[in-house]
Amino acid sequence: MQLFRNVFEGFVFVYGSTMLFMYALLAILSLRGIIRFQRKNSYVDYNKMLQSPIAPGISIIAPAYNEGVTIIQNVRSLLTLNYPRYEVIIVNDGSTDDTLEKLIREFQLQVVDFAYNERIKSQPVKRLFKSSNSAYEKLVVIDKVNGKSKADASNAGINAAAYDYFLCTDVDCIIEKDTLLRMIKPFMDEEHNKIKEIGEPCPECGYVHMVEDSIRVIATGATLRLANSCEVDEGVITRVRPPDKWLPRFQEMEYLRAYVLGKMGWSVINCVPNVSGGLGLFDKEIAIKAGGYDSKSFAEDMDIVTRMCTYMIDNKLKYAIRYIPTTQCWTEGPPTMKVFSRQRTRWGRGLAEIITIHRKVIFNPHYKRLGMIVLPYNLLFEFLAPIIEITGIFYYIYQIVTGSINWHNALILLAFVYFYSVMITTLAILWDQITYKHYKTWKEVIGLALMAFLEPFVYHPLIVFFALRGYFHFITGRKHSWGNMQRQGFGQRKPANT
Repeated sequence: MQLFRNVFEGFVFVYGSTMLFMYALLAILSLRGIIRFQRKNSYVDYNKMLQSPIAPGISIIAPAYNEGVTIIQNVRSLLTLNYPRYEVIIVNDGSTDDTLEKLIREFQLQVVDFAYNERIKSQPVKRLFKSSNSAYEKLVVIDKVNGKSKADASNAGINAAAYDYFLCTDVDCIIEKDTLLRMIKPFMDEEHNKIKEIGEPCPECGYVHMVEDSIRVIATGATLRLANSCEVDEGVITRVRPPDKWLPRFQEMEYLRAYVLGKMGWSVINCVPNVSGGLGLFDKEIAIKAGGYDSKSFAEDMDIVTRMCTYMIDNKLKYAIRYIPTTQCWTEGPPTMKVFSRQRTRWGRGLAEIITIHRKVIFNPHYKRLGMIVLPYNLLFEFLAPIIEITGIFYYIYQIVTGSINWHNALILLAFVYFYSVMITTLAILWDQITYKHYKTWKEVIGLALMAFLEPFVYHPLIVFFALRGYFHFITGRKHSWGNMQRQGFGQRKPANT
């Protein structure tokens, strides 16, 4: 028994120390990435990009299932983005409410013959609509049989996309007006860097020869945060506020930590694990060659990125995934425990699927950073973390019951881990505020940061529980479908005198 205790405690110590080190490393990398982004971005004139005739075309794909509450407002928002060449593809995934009827009536839609090329399998498409009003010429609406997943609807959108890049988002999201300009820039930057001089001058001609740099940006992402309690006017965020309700407020804090500190840090070393399903810009050619979205996956955003990376590596092609730290997307977070539990259980199940489906890549040197850093990190510190944590809690209880716990050392360790987690979360919130100042008052910033002190006792246990439930559903094969998020709709702009 003593041997087991020594091995277990040693393992937990090494595991915990490594996790804390990784968080510290990500914090440093993210700060470096943010500073570098700001320095480069200060010289960018997005108005020139807006007027550029060579700006790549982008297809915005937004699946919709029973989104009647917010559909009109959000489609109008998508149609008014600042970008020279883009289209908006709304995929009505067999909605049972009035989503499609509202779209037809509001945007004067009519059925059209459309060159729909099914390069990726999806449930059958019944009809395609275009508007008879030239003001909505960018809009395409697909009506299809419900595929029981966002991934299936996204595949139908990719099949209908006219341009070389597609931005996948949720129809309930509010996207900043300059989003396409900012997210296409990493693709364009890499295009400009393709030709470079190498080597010494040629002894025959006297010139340095030029070669093409084969690095290809295959996806970009940006920070996503919650619009709960923000003031919205005609699909535009006019006043940013932290969510009023405690559950969305915890999610806002979590999102900032995940994007500003986590994904931005991974982007610096080209190890981004996934591009959010709420907002991601992809190279359509590579996405199609990788097989598109897996319609049966519960983590379609991470799955498609993983398969696009494996495709590039298997074909000996250099690639990059970029993240930008600016907030470009606002979404309505689950306001109730019922909806939140369903979302997080699905995420837990999706992570278990990713680890299982792509197990051949994990610790496989052939897949370079993907196989030796990205997926091993997800296995050890994302997937296994809830399991190790719940095991550790039971071990603590056992130690207390048997009277063998060293209270002095245990309390010091718990205090250290507690304040370390608070520090990491606070850094993410403060860096975001100091850099971009989304909140108008420091009172709002401090109010959000104080949630970090409650997170280990209130929010984090919920995350662990729902993740474990997702694992259980995966192991037992329990059916789960893409359900209705029960949108409440975004708040409208308050009168000027309030």
